[in-house]
Amino acid sequence: MGKKKIVKLLCGVSAALLLVATLSFAANLPEEPVGEKPQYTPDESLTIFEEPGVLTRKGGFIFEPSLEYIHSSSTKVAIEGFSVVPAVIIGLLNVNELQRDTVIGAVNFKYGLTNRFEVELKVPYVYREESVVERELLTGTSVDFLQESDGNGLGDVEFAFHYQLNKSMDKFPFYIANLRVKSRTGEDPFEVERIDVLAEDDTTVVGETFKEQPTGSGFWGIQPSLTIIYPSDPVVLYANISYLWNIERDLGGTIGEIDPGDAFGISFGMSFAVNDRTSYSLGYSHSTVFDSSYSSSSSTVADFDRTQIGTLNFGLSHKTSDRTRVNLSLGVGVTDEASDLQLVLRFPISFL
Repeated sequence: MGKKKIVKLLCGVSAALLLVATLSFAANLPEEPVGEKPQYTPDESLTIFEEPGVLTRKGGFIFEPSLEYIHSSSTKVAIEGFSVVPAVIIGLLNVNELQRDTVIGAVNFKYGLTNRFEVELKVPYVYREESVVERELLTGTSVDFLQESDGNGLGDVEFAFHYQLNKSMDKFPFYIANLRVKSRTGEDPFEVERIDVLAEDDTTVVGETFKEQPTGSGFWGIQPSLTIIYPSDPVVLYANISYLWNIERDLGGTIGEIDPGDAFGISFGMSFAVNDRTSYSLGYSHSTVFDSSYSSSSSTVADFDRTQIGTLNFGLSHKTSDRTRVNLSLGVGVTDEASDLQLVLRFPISFL
């Protein structure tokens, strides 16, 4: 299953989402008086980046289908050997080139329990394809070993709670406390069967790969955060600070206990209203993933250094009717560990 399948899946889901938005738009065309001053609220722009805006009012319900495409690539050089003198290495160099494409179709539900308290549920369906080209250097060979795999299925379901700490006041920002819980309902990497990768002679094992790609992370995650929103018509400034606790997991056997490492995140940006229907946003998000480790049954411990994930975000939002919006956001990775490209199309539909 190659890129053609990804394109077909992307086009099919996009068509379905576009049909939902079009039908809703046709059924809810607003009648606006001519010459009336445009009205603009911060929650209409911050939905572009999934930053909590002013919350759903009591009894209100928002249904939000979405489609997300993520592309990641990296080249890694692993050195297995020792240094005799500086810059002279005796041993084996191994080069890996990774290409990964992920398509996520999701439905998001939000409900306002009160005017200041909102609950949220997100159910994703994941398709992922990965290819790894591997070559061993300093061995007298120029043969590349290609490892390909793909998989699809239910992803990790998420639950969230949002509470607005203060009431609306002129010249004061909104403060919103958030709590997000990520489950491990998707098929995780430890449940997926692995297969051997053979050399050209079909007998020599040169590595192993997933028989199919996992659709979940394999770990529960709990993420408290605080969002600050400062409306200054026609601009809305926002910032968010968060801490993600990835709960360690003991798999027993030869794998042992794995701690994937926690993450500290911060994001900030601005949204600008072009008119009463259209707005655009600029933002930046950065996460520091702390050291991860695992310990096997033989009591050996391995640690992996922290990583930095930075993404520059661009967004566009258009209000198609009183009930519906179309949000498009683009994320571009600015650090080596970040995804190269993240494109998200969302159609929030309000039932208030």
